[in-house]
Amino acid sequence: MAWNPNKELKLYYSISEVAEMFDVSETLLRYWEKEFPTISPRKSGRNIRQYTKEDIEEIRLIHNLVKVRGMKLAAARESLKKNRAGVLQTTEILDRLEWIREELLKIKKELDDV
Repeated sequence: MAWNPNKELKLYYSISEVAEMFDVSETLLRYWEKEFPTISPRKSGRNIRQYTKEDIEEIRLIHNLVKVRGMKLAAARESLKKNRAGVLQTTEILDRLEWIREELLKIKKELDDV
């Protein structure tokens, strides 16, 4: 399940739901929390993480820099610090292109089935 920025988000997501959205492990999300203080999920009484839309947006930017573009964590941190708007714009463009690719593949499959 890829993260869809156009889909209405619920108020809070669990760490397992967020991990599934980005196809990463829960351990990696916990690690990114330590490395990127801008990710700060709310923690319930039993220390259960509850991610907001803002947390998920931050993870999306970091995921794009680290997993999609292959940056080291220090470079990703620096990129977000120096040019957050540019990172956001690039991430949105790449997400949109991925969505278009998926739609084209669906159309191709439908045409192949005819």
